[in-house]
Amino acid sequence: MKSDIFKYYIFAVLSMLFWGMTFVWSKIALGYYEPITIIFIRLVISSAILALTVKLWGKQQKIDRADHKWFLMLALAQPFFYFLGENYGLKYVSSTVSSVIIATIPLFSPFAAFMFTREKTGIFSWLGIVVSFAGILVMILNPDLSLNAAPKGIAFLFLAVFSAVIYSAFVKKLTGKYNALTIIARQNLLGALYFLPLFLFFDFESFILVKPTQSLVLAILQLAVFGSCLAYIFFIMAVAKLGMVKANIFTNLIPVFTAVFSYFVLSEVFNIQKISGIILVVMGIVVSQSREISQLITKDRVKLKTPKPQL
Repeated sequence: MKSDIFKYYIFAVLSMLFWGMTFVWSKIALGYYEPITIIFIRLVISSAILALTVKLWGKQQKIDRADHKWFLMLALAQPFFYFLGENYGLKYVSSTVSSVIIATIPLFSPFAAFMFTREKTGIFSWLGIVVSFAGILVMILNPDLSLNAAPKGIAFLFLAVFSAVIYSAFVKKLTGKYNALTIIARQNLLGALYFLPLFLFFDFESFILVKPTQSLVLAILQLAVFGSCLAYIFFIMAVAKLGMVKANIFTNLIPVFTAVFSYFVLSEVFNIQKISGIILVVMGIVVSQSREISQLITKDRVKLKTPKPQL
């Protein structure tokens, strides 16, 4: 393991930070537009940004004919089904609780990883998943063990969860041949094309009646730049280096960032219960990565002790 592995941990954390913020930005945008409109505009803007970036940096890669079907399925899983589930879920559930449900992705990732890529999950990863999920339950459950969320919203959000798990498997398959920019640019363009007929049929009439405000425009731009560009690029780089299961464990950080951001922007309650849950979530992530961190520290110590050859 190379000492620069921490760079990919930072990429994973940054992607979850940006995705955690998207729940708040989406909640703001939902006060003006319907979910399909938000997703479509977000994807169009991000596709334009990525296309310009690829052209300026010269990172354009030709897609093999045999891989077109994988890109089509990738975009169908995410952004299409994922964003439908997430945004409609946000209509019925608070941003913090929505992010907590999305954070259950690591619970299903090991099964998908084994089915699609034969990637095995170690005991520390399983232990980290359990501890993190315990923290999520602390955040989402009432004292009487009831859920403070609408069942319809929860159903939509779990559609997003399963879509994200399948998406991760496709990403792992494609990262061996294509760079992050190529994958995200093609993914978002296809996603925009998937959403175009839905936007024109269901939302166009209501879209033209809305007078955009500064807060709406800012929320949409932040969703496009941070949520649909940077977050995905960082995540794909993390998946390529850390693997599908280990990268997805960081998803448990999403409700942590969302809870903090919602407190300042949406004035959502941030109490001892949420703080306790956040602590457990972070502990779970540390446990899941403890073996790799320990190996890295040991290797660096060996390097320090190894005498340099005399000239």
